Formats: sequence, structure tokens, C-alpha cells
Amino acid sequence: MSEVPRMDVRYIADLARLELTEEEVQAYQGQLNRIVEYLEKLDSCDLAGVKMEMQGGGLRARLREDREGHCLTREEALGNAPSVADGQFRAPKVVE
Repeated sequence: MSEVPRMDVRYIADLARLELTEEEVQAYQGQLNRIVEYLEKLDSCDLAGVKMEMQGGGLRARLREDREGHCLTREEALGNAPSVADGQFRAPKVVE
């Protein structure tokens, strides 16, 4: 079993802008090690003869029967928007 290096836990936390206590680093270290262990287990599976699917060809999202074929008009979609500009949702400015 491979172990995730301790610095990787801190590196991942830094990427996510998380400040972790030493106890949290230890807890996540164990969780990441179990994830890596599971992936290694999956990697050892014999997949000979299993057809690879990149996407579910021919699949279509199904709507509920009571909504089949119903699409909102632009006006219906924008009807409850707090702010609309140029026929589109207008998001509030969040960055100065």
C-alpha cells in the first residue's frame, strides 16, 4: 500500500485554502491513505474483455412524466430573478 506523504496533505489543504490543525492533518492523512489503497485495489482488477465506454452513447435525460415536453420561456425563467439585464440573469458584483 502506498502512503500519501504528510506534506501532500498540507499541500492539498493549502490549495483549498484550508487551515488544518495537526489532528486534522492526521485524520485526513488516514483518509487519503485509504482512498489510495482503494484505488490500488481497483487498479489490480482484471478488465480484459471489458468494453471501455467514454460516454453513455444514446442516453437521454428523462423528464418527469408531468413535465415531459415543457420548457420555460425566457420570461418564465427570468420571472423570479432578483435582477435582469439585457434579457439575462444579472449577478451582483462580488469582487471590488
